[in-house]
Amino acid sequence: MEKISQITTGKAKSLYTTDDPDQLIMEFRDDTSAFDGKKVEALDNKGKVNNQFNAFMMEFLASKGIETHFIKLLSNHESLVYKLEMFPIECVVRNRATGSLCKRLGIEDGLILDPPLFEFFLKDDDLGDPLINDHHIESFGWASQNDANAMRDLTLKINDILVEFFMEANLILVDYKLEFGKFQGKMLLADEFTPDGCRLWDKDTLTKMDKDRFRQDLGNVIETYGEVGERLGMKIKLD
Repeated sequence: MEKISQITTGKAKSLYTTDDPDQLIMEFRDDTSAFDGKKVEALDNKGKVNNQFNAFMMEFLASKGIETHFIKLLSNHESLVYKLEMFPIECVVRNRATGSLCKRLGIEDGLILDPPLFEFFLKDDDLGDPLINDHHIESFGWASQNDANAMRDLTLKINDILVEFFMEANLILVDYKLEFGKFQGKMLLADEFTPDGCRLWDKDTLTKMDKDRFRQDLGNVIETYGEVGERLGMKIKLD
């Protein structure tokens, strides 16, 4: 499978058409950004680590009955995925309060949220990915109510799976975001699941094991991503 033309490029990934109109090549780059693109840096091997991390997670979720857009790895930094009709929506689950939620509501950092908090956000960098609700989604036609419900249900189902999975690796899944799209009328998990899009803390020390290491200049970003992968049983290749 070869790239034909680039159709979109984001903060850390690019998508290319292939000779199959239903399939795309997703390339993970070394680019890293935070604060809506205000902080940008290229980190060696990040693309390779995140591509293989994502492949592992997508295959794991598929083994638990979650259908995804992932088809297979093509190289250390490229994957083959289905071309979806994407919803312009981010689905966020918070198992502990931290980051923007604490700023927004004045909540204690690290507070355990039981049940987990689910939120919708509009995927729009220019607007700062604003918080939205079901009524916004239906009124503006971003998704039907049935599709919004399906995204919420799938996100919470995935949360049940992953909280236990990460805890077995002595990691707390603090929060994360997911995106969904449709392929031939079927709802599929899209985009990626990597430490770029979730928060992970060491269970014993509460050490940050995710992109907050980049946001907060804590260092050893990719080394820490690799450590998370090792704890989960991944064998990431950098050559």
